Amino acid sequence: MTFGEWIAAARAELERAGNPDAQVDARLLVCGLCDLVPGRLAGICGQEMPAALHAELERRLDRRLSGEPLQYIEGAAYFMGLKFAVDSRVLIPRQDTETLCEQALTFLRGYTGAEVLDLCTGSGAIAISVARLQPGLRVAATDMSSDALSVASENAHLNGVYVRFMQGDLFEPVAGERFDAILCNPPYLTADDMVHLQTEVACEPRMALFGGEDGLMFYRRLAHEVYRHLKPGGYALFEVGDGQAAEVLRLMSENAMCAASGTVKDLPGVERVVWIRSR
Repeated sequence: MTFGEWIAAARAELERAGNPDAQVDARLLVCGLCDLVPGRLAGICGQEMPAALHAELERRLDRRLSGEPLQYIEGAAYFMGLKFAVDSRVLIPRQDTETLCEQALTFLRGYTGAEVLDLCTGSGAIAISVARLQPGLRVAATDMSSDALSVASENAHLNGVYVRFMQGDLFEPVAGERFDAILCNPPYLTADDMVHLQTEVACEPRMALFGGEDGLMFYRRLAHEVYRHLKPGGYALFEVGDGQAAEVLRLMSENAMCAASGTVKDLPGVERVVWIRSR
C-alpha cells in the first residue's frame, strides 16, 4: 500500500465515523508520524509504506476513530508559533488563548525584567510563550496538578526558556509576592457544558475544564485575590468563555483598586479576554 492509498482509505473510515475533517486528519496522521510538514506530503504519496509504519498508522487511526484528539495522538500541539508536548494530563492549547498572550505582550512591551505570573498553567503554553517571545521577563507559573507541571517543565526545556513552576492552588505558592502582570486561563465550562462535551474535549482533564455550576467559580476567587498580588500599575488578563466577558469584567473592575479595565476580542470576534490595571 502506498502512502496515498492509505490516506484515501483512512479518510473513508473517518468519514464513516462522522469526522468532519476526515481528509485533514488522515493527512496529518501521516505527517505527524513521518515528521513532515503538510506541504511535503505529496512527495511521498506514491511511495510504498513500510510494514512497521503501516501498523503504527493503523494504531493511530484507531485512536482517532475512538474520538481521541489528534494532538494527543501526535503528542504535540502548536501555540504562538511554538511546539508543545501534550498528552491527556493537560488541556490542549487553543488558538483562542493566543489572544491573551498577544495582549499580554502588548502591555509588557518595553518592560525590563518584569515579573509575570501564569495561573492554571497546564502545559505551560502561556508562560513559556511569553518568556520565549519577550526575553528578559521573569516568569512564574502555578498549577494544582503535579502531572501538568511535569508536562510544563518538559515544554520549557523543549522551548529553551526558564519558568519557575510551582504546585498549588492559584496564588497559594506565591503568597506575599507581587507581579507586573498576572495571566490566567482558568476552567470556565458550566455544569451544562460538561454534560454536552464534544468527544474530543471529553478526553481532556476535567479539572482544567469545569468552572463550577455557572462557569464563574474561579473568576470570583480571582477577583477577591488578584489585587493583592499586582504591583501598582500592574495588569491582569483572563481568558473567558463565550458570553462570560461582561460578568467577569464586572467582577474584576468593581474593586476600588481597579484603575482601568476592558475586553479584547479574538479572531472570530468573541470577547475572549478581560483585562484590568491596578492603581
